Amino acid sequence: MSQVTRVRLDVAYDGADFSGWAAQPTRRTVAGVLQAALDRILGPEAATGLTVAGRTDAGVHATGQVCHADLADPAWRPVEHSLDRRLNAVLPPDVRVRAVTAVPAGFDARFSATFRRYEYRVTDAPYGAEPLRRHEVLAWPRPLDLDRLNAAARGLVGEHDYAAYCRRKEHATTVRELTRLDWRRDPDGLLVGTVQADAFCQSMVRSLVGAMLLAGDGRRPTDWPGALLSRRERASEVTVVPAHGLTLVAVGYPEDPAEYVRRADTTRRLRLPAQA
Repeated sequence: MSQVTRVRLDVAYDGADFSGWAAQPTRRTVAGVLQAALDRILGPEAATGLTVAGRTDAGVHATGQVCHADLADPAWRPVEHSLDRRLNAVLPPDVRVRAVTAVPAGFDARFSATFRRYEYRVTDAPYGAEPLRRHEVLAWPRPLDLDRLNAAARGLVGEHDYAAYCRRKEHATTVRELTRLDWRRDPDGLLVGTVQADAFCQSMVRSLVGAMLLAGDGRRPTDWPGALLSRRERASEVTVVPAHGLTLVAVGYPEDPAEYVRRADTTRRLRLPAQA
């Protein structure tokens, strides 16, 4: 039985034409396209166990996605210095592998992660989104106040049960710790919301953004998003904003590779079977 090497792949993609990350037999997904490229270059079954840090939904983009796979050494060794170039030569243009790195066997792209960071982009310009950015920017029909957005965000930071903002799954926890949630207005006028947590449950980020936008345009008070944290069921009045404004921009890992396994063990105890 041949030995295997675990590799980390740093991946970026435009999610517009994908049905999310996870492989689906009849749909175009990022995992499906990436696995097909690995099989084409390395041979069938040479790359196994493709695992991602954040299973993005349909339409969500990524500039800082991370995944890992185990590569059979006879297939890996001849391409260890060129696999990124080879993959990008056969991948479609809406997926790029930015780096391929051999990592310790204890590295787990999902469970070793210490945080995921997303950005959501919104324009409140009266003419909507610029044509070249319409696939990554949400056009909001009302003026948004930056101070109100940040006031709403402050009430959501910390460790809470985010049941009001999540699609609950059986036996899955909705407790999460948000370590960062804030808004800025860039020089081009775009409003960018940044949210960082140890993990997220399904639809959580887009639900949080939807609540904050209602506070930002004045239709809800700024303490309303935080007040919903007292709910133990999904809040039906919270709008889940469209996926195309959301981008996964970074995933963090322990600086010391010796901590990969310990972090993964801790995460499994806290999160399983919750979705990252």
